[in-house]
Amino acid sequence: MKLSEFKLALAAEFGGAYGRVLAHDLVLRELGGRTADEALAAGLPPRAVWLALCKEADVPQDRWHGVGVRPPQN
Repeated sequence: MKLSEFKLALAAEFGGAYGRVLAHDLVLRELGGRTADEALAAGLPPRAVWLALCKEADVPQDRWHGVGVRPPQN
């Protein structure tokens, strides 16, 4: 997942404004207590940040693949 895909998925899942608020304010325990914005700024892969955000925000697992990214094949 590229950063642009992360941003697209964030907006599609949560809406533009609320997605930006979550990325800025929601503490992701899985990423050491960083927010998504902090984790991305620290160089963590966007995919890892997206998955941590999905888990923390209780996004149903069938939507974790993100917009424009193919769902995993079972």
